[in-house]
Amino acid sequence: MSPTKLSSIVLDAPDAHALADFYRRLLGYEVRTEEPDWVVIGPPGAGTCLSFQTEPEYVPPVWPTRAPGDQQMMLHLDIEVDDLERETSRALAEGARLADYQPQDDVRVLYDPAGHPFCLWVAG
Repeated sequence: MSPTKLSSIVLDAPDAHALADFYRRLLGYEVRTEEPDWVVIGPPGAGTCLSFQTEPEYVPPVWPTRAPGDQQMMLHLDIEVDDLERETSRALAEGARLADYQPQDDVRVLYDPAGHPFCLWVAG
């Protein structure tokens, strides 16, 4: 067994609590830790968490990058779903936005309320 493990992925946002609540609803996660500028959510039981940190100077990434100097996307979340259309509709209802550029038919690229791109996809 490795002495190290990935415990969490941290996303900056103008409001950590608002973004954590979006992903909590989207993924069915529960709150593990909540502080004034920090929230950790994770799957029921155990598993890798998502953490959110309030960053007053947060600038949303631009995807796909359009011009030199744009804030580049540094990572994105891939979320596997059973029904792409149903889960896309649900994500939109929770506050996500559909990206204009959709590079694949079996994947939907969306932006969370803070502007981070994420993908919904169906294993096939």
